[in-house]
Amino acid sequence: MDPKETFRLRVENCIGTIIDVQRIFSAEHDQESFLNQFDELKRNLETLDMRVVSEGDILMVERATNALLREFRALYERRELGPVYNEVKS
Repeated sequence: MDPKETFRLRVENCIGTIIDVQRIFSAEHDQESFLNQFDELKRNLETLDMRVVSEGDILMVERATNALLREFRALYERRELGPVYNEVKS
């Protein structure tokens, strides 16, 4: 697979994970406008010229996603939010 296509998939996975987590959060806290921004970002990813994206750029996105997930961890550990996925995703 082309390395630039791998970059695109990695970013799509990050955005998809954020959207999935945010859907659970927004159902409880009415954050629909925040969720809409990530949906728009996911749609706009198709127009991103991956030739100008570096491994470092992708690592920044992945680190930011992981930092956001750590922020949500406390809510999930206290069981204030339901599961993100009802079944195992591959």
